[in-house]
Amino acid sequence: MPRRLMFVQLKSGYDTDRGPSWIGWVDFSKTWNTAYFQGRTLRRAGGMFDANFYDTQTDEEFWVSGPKRDRTDTRYGPSNTEVEPDAVGAYRAFLDGAPLPGRGWNRRRPDATARPQPSPRPA
Repeated sequence: MPRRLMFVQLKSGYDTDRGPSWIGWVDFSKTWNTAYFQGRTLRRAGGMFDANFYDTQTDEEFWVSGPKRDRTDTRYGPSNTEVEPDAVGAYRAFLDGAPLPGRGWNRRRPDATARPQPSPRPA
């Protein structure tokens, strides 16, 4: 099961963009349509206003995305995003320029990790 460091924000009940938010580890199903976070099962769904996942038990809506290095993850809401204790080290490394764990190479700093090069074609 893929595990990624993600930004997660609760949208329901908080005037859409003012809900609590976290940086933490999210486990995804093989199809990436289901996410598991803080004991919740979140299912991907389209057609929601400002959300891309919902809790399968409570129907609460969430925004789940990769964290931003400049810490502008929330649009209009509180900027006091809680970083979960087990994610602090990986998040600090990311803020210092390391690629996100499990993401391969870094587009903004190609020198940080090498982008895979295609194999040369035989002559």
